Amino acid sequence: MVVRFVLWNLADTATTVEELRDYLRDEAVDAFADVPGILFKAWISDTLGERWGAIYLFESAEAAEQPLPSRARELIGKDPEIVEVFDLEASVSVAEQLARLGVVFD
Repeated sequence: MVVRFVLWNLADTATTVEELRDYLRDEAVDAFADVPGILFKAWISDTLGERWGAIYLFESAEAAEQPLPSRARELIGKDPEIVEVFDLEASVSVAEQLARLGVVFD
């Protein structure tokens, strides 16, 4: 399983967290609901720090490399400052499908 962490600094853009929330509500959440191989995605924000990002959990490296239905780069006007990919070591969750996943359980 693969975790991807993505983070933008919005301070030097014309885009706000509020505008990106509208994008989530109107488009992105529904678009990501049908992405094959994605187990979880959480969008994150820091309004005061003017940051926006996401944490993804994919079932495989292949799933993590597929094109995604995101317009965030277009809306923000630049690539994210941070894009990191990690192996999932372990997980705990109240959702049974997300509990006890990771390398340590393979």
